[in-house]
Amino acid sequence: MKPRQELLYHYFLIFFNIILIQFNGIASRNYPPSPLLPRQFREAPEFYNSITCSTITNQYETNDNMVCSDDAVHVAMTLDAAYIRGSMAAILSVLQHSSCPQNIIFHLVASASADASLLRATISHSFPYLKFEIYRFHDSTVAGLISTSIRSALDCPLNYARSYLANILPMCVKKVVYLDSDLILVDDIAKLAETPLGEDTVLAAPEYCNANFTTYFTPTFWSNPSLSLTFANRKACYFNTGVMVIDLERWRTGEYTTKIEEYMELQKRMRIYELGSLPPFLLVFAGKIVSVDHRWNQHGLGGDNFRGLCRDLHPGPVSLLHWSGKGKPWVRLDANRPCPLDALWAPYDLLKPPFFIDS
Repeated sequence: MKPRQELLYHYFLIFFNIILIQFNGIASRNYPPSPLLPRQFREAPEFYNSITCSTITNQYETNDNMVCSDDAVHVAMTLDAAYIRGSMAAILSVLQHSSCPQNIIFHLVASASADASLLRATISHSFPYLKFEIYRFHDSTVAGLISTSIRSALDCPLNYARSYLANILPMCVKKVVYLDSDLILVDDIAKLAETPLGEDTVLAAPEYCNANFTTYFTPTFWSNPSLSLTFANRKACYFNTGVMVIDLERWRTGEYTTKIEEYMELQKRMRIYELGSLPPFLLVFAGKIVSVDHRWNQHGLGGDNFRGLCRDLHPGPVSLLHWSGKGKPWVRLDANRPCPLDALWAPYDLLKPPFFIDS
């Protein structure tokens, strides 16, 4: 090829690539790709146990995933199309910072209407060696109990699945760490899972006693003589339900799902709170939990529930970063409007970049 022809060909390729990039940008804005196609996510590295880790065994021989092992760290999360990108980043962060990643079993709860086979394929493609189970949660379980809240995303039935973990997970699973899908860990989850719950406590979570607890309930609640005494003789503090250690055996024995449902039924008759699934947890458990160090839930990084503005970390060490609130890091990164702390989430994002070529 002559020099002049080579130059023209080179300019043609540059022009063609510019047009292609612009076309892809328009296409992605008008026709966003399904977040559930397995090939849209990269395969994560495989992580191995250190030599000090025990080998988990399946005492109950229910399946090959050793789902009932007492030696495993059991982690529960919800799984859906809207948040699967966050879920996969969270899973990667848990594995990457664990000293015994092969001893972690993930219990993933999905809506019964979701395509479970596609969800399984997506997770398996990025984490071929992951020990996990997918459970179905029927929307009808809570459909008649949900009241509208200040943000529509909080009204999703799957958001209430955490109240039913004791019913959803196998009876042999005695203790679980529940995690939201909009967080990453930068520390070993085994440290959190080993939180001692004492002789009779059901739940452990970071408490925030400097928060204005009264704002989580309506004036109707506080003006009612019987309801306002709910927290009498309890040092009730706010805690975020996105990170919890739960004793499922004690939960089942105490019938705590029923107790939460009773407050949800009351909410339908007389509006006593505004914020989704959190207030019923506070009504049942606030002042009765084991307090965990704040490093395990640096929450609120997604801003408030209305605008999702940028926020800084709380003072102190960090083991878990949580983008609770309206602003999610993957949404802000895609919109080219990231907050500074979103850069800490980005390395765990398994979504393939444009023009990604599999090796």
